[in-house]
Amino acid sequence: MLAMAKQTQQSEMELPLWAHGLRGRLRRDTVLAKRCWFAVGGKADWLFIPEDTEDLRRFMKQRPADLPLSIIGVGSNLLVRDGGLRGIVLRLGAGFAQVEALEGYRLRCGAGALDTSAAHAARDAGIGGLEFLVGVPGTIGGAVAMNAGAYGKEMKDVLESAEAVDEKGELHRLTPEELGFSYRHSRLPEGWVCTGVTLKGQREDKDVIAVRMNKIVEEREGAQPTRARTGGSTFKNPEGAKKAWQLIDEAGCRGLAIGDAQVSEKHCNFLINRGAANASDLESLGEEVRRRVKAHSGVELEWEIKRIGDKG
Repeated sequence: MLAMAKQTQQSEMELPLWAHGLRGRLRRDTVLAKRCWFAVGGKADWLFIPEDTEDLRRFMKQRPADLPLSIIGVGSNLLVRDGGLRGIVLRLGAGFAQVEALEGYRLRCGAGALDTSAAHAARDAGIGGLEFLVGVPGTIGGAVAMNAGAYGKEMKDVLESAEAVDEKGELHRLTPEELGFSYRHSRLPEGWVCTGVTLKGQREDKDVIAVRMNKIVEEREGAQPTRARTGGSTFKNPEGAKKAWQLIDEAGCRGLAIGDAQVSEKHCNFLINRGAANASDLESLGEEVRRRVKAHSGVELEWEIKRIGDKG
């Protein structure tokens, strides 16, 4: 026991002061390319994966205010630049991945749970109305932050409440009205971390829900490059009759490439890494698409993929 105590004390001494007492996993100089769907990106100075909500609250209270904080999920809608990220990258892991059916045809989800996991849990519990989540890449927390949606529904349509930890470590319960949802956007305050949500649906037969889910999966796999290294939809659909992919196609960008970064020929609102692309290639390609669409149609596309970090 004495030897273990000395080892723990020595480990604590090697950590920065803000990390003392934390129970989660803390790693230095972590390559983020392995944690993002594009498989590109530089290193994080620090990567912290909290054990649970109380561990997260302690971290937020102890973190120096001048140390930058970046919050990522599973990296599905994210482009980390080649120069990496300064400060601390926070990622919610297994401690935030629970999904549980509640009374009243509601679903309780940790913010680290995959959207697809929530969809399957709802189906198994006979909760209809949440099957669109099977077509949304990423985690529940990310879906709240950007009001993610697919196949005619968005998070704002099914969210009953959300919980979030603020920059001082205080826990808040938020209503949809307080989150102020709009197209691919919420008013979750900068620096707050969503920890969990309660979603609402309605009673339905499991087999009926399963049929709708299978149709979404089939449509998605038929229309999108789901097996490629991609970040999902690259640009938001602008206001008007035409969607982003149509504007990109009409501007002659289908299949356009810079290095190993390419506009998908299957769905041209997707950028893909054919194997050796870096973040600069992908971002440059996206900007070239924006330039060509603007020149052709006058529409200025807005990035839906979040781009973070130093260009390097």
